[in-house]
Amino acid sequence: MDQTFASSGTGPCIARGAVAALADEPLDWRFKAAPPQSWGRTTREWLATGPTLSSLGTPLLTLDGAALDHNVRTMAAWCAEAGVALAPHGKTTMAPALWQAQLDAGSHGITLANLPQVRIARAFGVQRVLLANTLLEPAGLAWLADELAADPDFAFLSWVDSTESVRLMDEALRAAGAERPVEVLVELGGPGGRTGARGVDAAVEVAAAVLRAPTLRLAGVGGYEGALAHDASPEGLATVSGYLRELGELHGRLASAYPDGAPPVVSAGGSAYFDLVVEELANLPEAFTVLRSGAYIAHDDGFYRGISPLARGGGPAAFRGALHGWARVVSRPEPQLALLDAGKRDLPFDEGLPEPQRVRGGAELTGTAARITALNDQHAFLRDAGDLAPIGAVLRLGVSHPCTAFDKWTAIPVLDSADAAEPKVTGLVRTFF
Repeated sequence: MDQTFASSGTGPCIARGAVAALADEPLDWRFKAAPPQSWGRTTREWLATGPTLSSLGTPLLTLDGAALDHNVRTMAAWCAEAGVALAPHGKTTMAPALWQAQLDAGSHGITLANLPQVRIARAFGVQRVLLANTLLEPAGLAWLADELAADPDFAFLSWVDSTESVRLMDEALRAAGAERPVEVLVELGGPGGRTGARGVDAAVEVAAAVLRAPTLRLAGVGGYEGALAHDASPEGLATVSGYLRELGELHGRLASAYPDGAPPVVSAGGSAYFDLVVEELANLPEAFTVLRSGAYIAHDDGFYRGISPLARGGGPAAFRGALHGWARVVSRPEPQLALLDAGKRDLPFDEGLPEPQRVRGGAELTGTAARITALNDQHAFLRDAGDLAPIGAVLRLGVSHPCTAFDKWTAIPVLDSADAAEPKVTGLVRTFF
């Protein structure tokens, strides 16, 4: 029997051999984090030499291995306690090794945002994929039909939010000779939000169109509450809760329409409001509730640090920032202005500028007046650090919004602990964007 997304499935959820083989990839100048001493060696061979942080150049982005492990275990335990499944959003990292860590910790599948990302997941044998988007490209739907036909253990789930998108998907899948129906969630949106049918009545009409399309299977409902608020104010939380209640209402309206088989999926939840998702949706009758949080694995020292449910009292242990930038002072043209050699091409900036935390081997900067006030393409403007950050000093920077950090690096060194006096490099995470 072909697998559905909500079924438990059998066998590994990812091709562990393909992930392990990344350690045999030769390093060279194509990877800006790889120092010249590593060139010509595989990742495995280079790590065997015992590299440390001081052997790496700047600019640099690193991952704290201890923080990564803490975040993965903390989220897995939280979901288990809440009684919900987790399909973490893989587009945050696009790193199969990190996907494997999440799946090994109990994640049900991997969420992705577009077809190129799905193809990468399939290249690494990911068996349960939730596409948090509508797939309308005819060539892409033909490829998907072939993937589903070739692998009965592959479970795929995507979104639809209009009768027109249902029609276009059905036409393309018919033309491709699809053998297995594509599972879809009816996406509910909200005023001023992103995609999604506007209102429960409109979403019910979309579901009716899905039921008439022989190439599609109505698998449940879903949406993204994070597009409707951007803070943890009472007003923002109320907006999110109201939207999630509507999503629950939609599930109830469709209860008699779901086909027999696996339980219907109800999916929502980024890394900002997953507590509210559980509060409003975890106890819906006969629902398989799936969170899609992704940024939690690296967390941050900015946006998510301030809005995460575990920072708002939603759990016993907060996530830890696992991403750090490292940049060198290359100029001090004014007493209270220093220029660092990391900029927009190296570090995220869309949800807040990096924050100076410490000078490597020197002063703590957290709590001082030191701050980053701007980024150019390749420079950061550090103000009011004074003599704490002389020319040549290397600074550790906290970053905000991991989703726009990983994409700037094709290989990211993993440190045993970014807080150590001389951190050891214990891994190299390969990303695919």
